[in-house]
Amino acid sequence: MRLGLVLGVLGKILRLFSLAFVPPTLLALADAWRGFTPWDHALPFVGAGLATAATGYLLSRWFHPNPRLHRAEALGVVAGAWFLVACFAAVPYVAEGLSAVDALFESISGLTTTGATILTDFGAYDRAFFLWRSMTQWFGGLGVIALFVVILPELGIAGRQIFFAEASDAGHELVSPRLRDIARRLWLLYLGLTVAEVLALTTLAGMPLYDSVCHALTTMPAGGFSPHPASIAGYDNPTAEWILVVFMTLAGMSFPLLWIALFRDPRALGRDGEFRFYLGTMLVTGVGAAAVLAGGVPDLEGLRTGLFQTASLISSTGYASTDWVLEPWTDAARTFLLVAMLVGGCAGSAAGGAKAVRHLLMLKFVGRELSRSLHPHGVLLVRYKGKPVTDDGLRAILNVVLLFLITYALVGAFLVVRGADFVTGFSASLACVGNIGPGFGAVGPMANFAELDVPSKVVLTLGMWAGRLELVTVLALLHPDVLRRLRWGARREV
Repeated sequence: MRLGLVLGVLGKILRLFSLAFVPPTLLALADAWRGFTPWDHALPFVGAGLATAATGYLLSRWFHPNPRLHRAEALGVVAGAWFLVACFAAVPYVAEGLSAVDALFESISGLTTTGATILTDFGAYDRAFFLWRSMTQWFGGLGVIALFVVILPELGIAGRQIFFAEASDAGHELVSPRLRDIARRLWLLYLGLTVAEVLALTTLAGMPLYDSVCHALTTMPAGGFSPHPASIAGYDNPTAEWILVVFMTLAGMSFPLLWIALFRDPRALGRDGEFRFYLGTMLVTGVGAAAVLAGGVPDLEGLRTGLFQTASLISSTGYASTDWVLEPWTDAARTFLLVAMLVGGCAGSAAGGAKAVRHLLMLKFVGRELSRSLHPHGVLLVRYKGKPVTDDGLRAILNVVLLFLITYALVGAFLVVRGADFVTGFSASLACVGNIGPGFGAVGPMANFAELDVPSKVVLTLGMWAGRLELVTVLALLHPDVLRRLRWGARREV
């Protein structure tokens, strides 16, 4: 792998990402002009923007971003972009007094749309701080890489390689040689849904504009950062909760599939097996949790509570309208939430985790193996969307699911060894590696991750980063074949 090519592309990405610091800078200046905050609250964003732009300029000038990237180099750009952008996004947090470890944890949590936080005193920060926090999730939602494929046409074939290194196989229905057009469509859909949510929250739910913007920026990326320390529960707004249920459900859907359903064929949703599995799981777990809490048939308020939590967790958004760690939530009700967390959203969505389609195909695979035990000589196929899934495809799916399960176990065991209790340790692992956000125990929806020790935070930070890349990307870059061929390459002559 030629590091020079990777660094050259990362330099272009950083130059463009530096523009993201403009909105919080303007908000900080506007609040200072109105006397809400001191003028120096804009300086962290100005400094971070300048540092990001300067670093990007130097990298792109020093290293030549050749468009002919190999597979390992494309993966290097994907992994490097998520981590390097998160490092610069953490600069305002450091300027606000967070330690380097805590700042990187919060930044990675934002860019990977995890939503886990180490903040303990929300009153210590201004509106620009929370806007930036929300914006990091919005940029991370559909993929930082897809965004730069749209606005970096000079990358040519490299843009295509980077896009497919990041994208899921679920979007093949929308794939065409005009890759930038595809990415632009998805971002227009993403932007349109974000604007629609802002309008719905402000006009229908009566939520203040600033709060509506922050929640829209963190709902569509399935992120879950809220400017309120009690999350959605702090607003006590049933209408807003129903609106968020709708948009969280959309956030967990495949965006290519949603585009097709909205602009080509509305029947595509009903024909898609993954969507039916995703929506069915959400409804079953939501109604099931509500029924357990009610001790029978739930009323409308109980349904709202159950569906809100399951929509939030299955889409990996992480909002909370109640504290499910406390009574009246029982272990039986929390079990439904755990199932939703494990299943996750659809491939091609902003959701984290191993994705619903892999769990669906694993169930089909198990069903086939059970049938094979009864009919050992039969020709039994696993089908998806009317087409047989090859054994190689099933093996790849099994590998990813097993990688997630093994990583959940290893990270959870590490946290328990470091002093966390069993429930806190393993739920924190699931919440971070699966990019979900809140867990159970001491890292529940109304709590935070601040009490964990530094090594635990570092491991969880790496877990969020690797989990957002579905683990395979990071592990592939550590393969001996890649490390043996590591060289600089593509350095500009001076």
